[in-house]
Amino acid sequence: MKSWSGSAGICINEHKEILMVKSFESEGWAIPSGGIEEGESPEECCVREVKEETGYDVKVIEQLRVKETTIKDIKVKTYYFRVEKIGESSGINDPDEIIVEADWKSLSEIKTIHHVYPEDLEFLVEQLKSFV
Repeated sequence: MKSWSGSAGICINEHKEILMVKSFESEGWAIPSGGIEEGESPEECCVREVKEETGYDVKVIEQLRVKETTIKDIKVKTYYFRVEKIGESSGINDPDEIIVEADWKSLSEIKTIHHVYPEDLEFLVEQLKSFV
C-alpha cells in the first residue's frame, strides 16, 4: 500500500481566530497543510507549508496529534502542530498554485463554514476553546 505523510499547522491569533485556507477547486476550508518532502522533518514541513499557503512565518510550539487514515488505498499520516505567527503575512506564495484564499476564522465561523476535513471540526473547536 502506498503511503503519504504530511503536516498541518494550527495557528490562532490574539482575537482567538484560526488561520484557514481555501483552494481553487473546493468550497471547503482547511488548516494549512501539505506533504513532507524528502529530508524534511514534520516540523519543517509545517513551517514551510503555512508560509507558502498563507504568507505567514510561524514557529512550532508543540505537536498536538497525529492523524492516521486511509484515503483511496493510500495510507495517510498527518502531523498536527500548534504554531505561532511571526509578524504579518507576505501574501500567498503557493508553488502548487492551489490556494486561492487565506483567512482568519472565529469560533462561530468555524462551526458554520464548509470543511474539507469535517472530521477535524471538533478538534479545531477544542483548540480554539482551550486557547488562552
